[in-house]
Amino acid sequence: MNFELDLVELAVVETVEKLAREVIQPRAQHYDETETFCAESLQALAELGGMSINLPEEYGGLGIGSLAMSRVVEAVAGACASTASALTAHFLATDSILIGGTEAQKQHWLPRAASGELLGAFALTEPAAGSNPADMRCRAHREEGGWRVRGSKHYITNAREAGFIVLYAKTDADAGHKGISAFMIPQGTAGISFSSPEKTMGLRGSTIYELALDCWLPDSALLGSEGAGFNTAMAVLDRGRVEVAAMSLGIANAALQASLNWVRERQIGPKPLAAYQGTQWRLADMYAQLEAARMLTWKAAARRDSGERFSLDSATAKLVAAECAGFVTDAALQLHGGYGYIRDLPLERYVRDARILRIFEGTSEVQKIIISRNLLDAQR
Repeated sequence: MNFELDLVELAVVETVEKLAREVIQPRAQHYDETETFCAESLQALAELGGMSINLPEEYGGLGIGSLAMSRVVEAVAGACASTASALTAHFLATDSILIGGTEAQKQHWLPRAASGELLGAFALTEPAAGSNPADMRCRAHREEGGWRVRGSKHYITNAREAGFIVLYAKTDADAGHKGISAFMIPQGTAGISFSSPEKTMGLRGSTIYELALDCWLPDSALLGSEGAGFNTAMAVLDRGRVEVAAMSLGIANAALQASLNWVRERQIGPKPLAAYQGTQWRLADMYAQLEAARMLTWKAAARRDSGERFSLDSATAKLVAAECAGFVTDAALQLHGGYGYIRDLPLERYVRDARILRIFEGTSEVQKIIISRNLLDAQR
């Protein structure tokens, strides 16, 4: 596979990498410590077109490929994982419109989302329906001129800050996953209440909420066609898993680079920590796992752009990269010893931020189910 970027894509990646170093990274600790939403970093990205990198040019996007997009997400995550989480949640929402919406809906919503005028949220998960969306209990019933939506959603990133929410609900309770539809909910819609931001272990600058819904929506709020929501959501999650893999690379790479700097500077007796074989072997393991994860992520990104089915590739990349991030961040903290456990350094934040990567967009266990089913189906 060709992993080369064209000149436009390379310019986008290098511009965002510079922004990540100079603007986003200096704010990361503040967002974490104060548990405040990363609005300023998202605005800085929006000014460079960073909120649109998943969209084609006809809807206000930059029109870059998924490999370049993955490198942008990696750069942002390495600087501030909270910002990357809010950004990729926005992509889940806009991908829902891109994949499942009518042309009129794409023209209405996507250019404003691409410019950063509107932030998106993706409301699929429920308290009793996490890994299996077909079990969702949120219902949308037809009423004259529209829909009555009742239910709840949980762990919804950006929900209160969003200019719109893409909501998935059952429109036919007896049809299983074929009875799920998607709806556009503009900010300010009556009948929606939000919990206080959840007190999370990591990603503390990327707020998540529980939603309670008892709202009326017009017919025009139905995204695409009735009953198409499940297929839209699954296609969106395939794309999103590549982005989670890229987030994993960013956090893991930040931890590895911090470790390389540390072991050169830290003196243990007469020698730097880097001089000891135990340190060298640990660094080698960290690097090898990160490079393996990076190649799988880039392969999944390339497959995403090919037009071929890439569920197996995205699940494999997400599984390996998320597990890699957990290993590398923990190893990095261990190399820093007691210093790594103190909040003055970002190591403990890397560990906390990386932990959710094995859970959201489908747990590692769910990725294994997807992988095994693909392998078994291929042999029938």
